[in-house]
Amino acid sequence: MDKLLIEGGARLSGEITISGAKNAALPILCAALLTSEPMVFTNVPRLGDIHTLLRLLESMGVRSEREGDTVTLDASGLSAAVAPYELVKTMRASILVLGPLVARLGEARVSLPGGCAIGARPVDQHIRGLQAMGAEVSVEHGYVHARVRRLKGVKLVTEMVTVTGTANLMMAATMADGETVIENAACEPEVVDLANCLIAMGADIEGAGTDAIRIRGVERLRGTTYRVMPDRIETGTYLCALAATGGEGRLLGTSTDLLEAVTDKLIEAGCEITPEEQAITLRAPKKLRAVDVRTAPYPAFPTDMQAQFMALNCIAEGAAVIRETIFENRFMHAVELQRLGADIDIDGNTAVIRGVSQLEGATVMATDLRASASLVIAGLVAQGETVIERIYHLDRGYERLEEKLGALGANVRRIR
Repeated sequence: MDKLLIEGGARLSGEITISGAKNAALPILCAALLTSEPMVFTNVPRLGDIHTLLRLLESMGVRSEREGDTVTLDASGLSAAVAPYELVKTMRASILVLGPLVARLGEARVSLPGGCAIGARPVDQHIRGLQAMGAEVSVEHGYVHARVRRLKGVKLVTEMVTVTGTANLMMAATMADGETVIENAACEPEVVDLANCLIAMGADIEGAGTDAIRIRGVERLRGTTYRVMPDRIETGTYLCALAATGGEGRLLGTSTDLLEAVTDKLIEAGCEITPEEQAITLRAPKKLRAVDVRTAPYPAFPTDMQAQFMALNCIAEGAAVIRETIFENRFMHAVELQRLGADIDIDGNTAVIRGVSQLEGATVMATDLRASASLVIAGLVAQGETVIERIYHLDRGYERLEEKLGALGANVRRIR
């Protein structure tokens, strides 16, 4: 199993290009199931989760080709409506095939998903939505089985804001009979990106990016070419790495419009941020100030950036409080940061971090994707060597991490 070895202390500087967004690419690739015409997707990152999803689609009879950051999918030969446990168990986003399969084939059998161990992420909102649209849905032997002649447009009010739930139901509704309204919908940019892709395929969608999305069903969708948006979480992670090391750098192919809650907190911490149309420049202060963080659905501070800011606060001046309101088990990285010398107290969904003058290198273990990123940031500033184990989590969400950090001047290498 691969490990990451970091020699801390280097001040990061330079330019790198941000990859396409994993959390946008996954549902957008699933949208190929909705049409029998070829789909061409560009700016698709090379990540573990993307590879897993492509294998899953291929197992259903979808033809897949990849060249660089371009993926071509042809679901004209879609032959199976089954997503087996063997391919689904490592990635929660596999549930996103459920809505498109039911919409196009009238049936789907999808294993309950796995993914990072960061707390309960139930799929009941997906199931209830499909049931409200007329599908017969049962959960048997670890599989969600849905059947319907044709989905019907209805008004859906989700009990909780769910990004994958919103995406799944929006895709299902594109070919439903009549109009579907999803209220309490997720407003994340990745939902908007999916909606824009579906619209390019011929879907009739209004309101994406608000809490009420209106979809008028159409008879068929067509193939198209679509470019995936830049990854706002990767953007935020590299901004944090620059800030933690007292560095200065420019991130290309991205925008502050995607993560204003994050850049606002970095400015509060003392960073100077210069936005451009397709780039962001950050200049860090000599000493960061501790900043309080409370996670909440978009456009508030994203839960996927909580761990990275905990790492920043570990070496900032003062004390900070982080409140996690999305997932109940997302402070597992705190124990590993403590191994590096961080001063952190956890009480339920609240963490109190008191900045220390110096972290010390140690061997730590990644527990989930974003926790891994926090350990990388801490390792970059720790004195001596830090070894991060179980970095397959990182490979699920960060493309060419060592290469990009190396381009910024970090001393990072993979131990195979």
